[in-house]
Amino acid sequence: MPFYQFTVPAGGPSAQRKAELAAAFTKVHVDVTGAPSRYVNCSFVEVPPGSLFVADRPVEHGRMVGIIRAGRTEAVKRELITGLAAAWSEVTGEPVEGFALFLQEVPGHAVMEEGVILPEAADD
Repeated sequence: MPFYQFTVPAGGPSAQRKAELAAAFTKVHVDVTGAPSRYVNCSFVEVPPGSLFVADRPVEHGRMVGIIRAGRTEAVKRELITGLAAAWSEVTGEPVEGFALFLQEVPGHAVMEEGVILPEAADD
């Protein structure tokens, strides 16, 4: 279920290592939540340098919006986003302080994969 959407500068470290980032994010998501890896979705959009801004300043590093099922504890969400940030930094060599990650939650009943509406998330 998770859907990780990356917006990255074309030609940058994150754009050059898409498959590695997808594998690293899949591992973190599976390790933290116990979800099957076949449900982890990653998508990359490359934008020309100078297309990403914070306020009125261009930034050199990518952004990620992750959609996950609602129902996880705060501790699990903190572990997940921290692990994702570390994975991004390890794969790309970019400093954690340079990129931004955002998690949004949706209920399981608002997601369909493989023709099945997902159950609600549950922490074991």
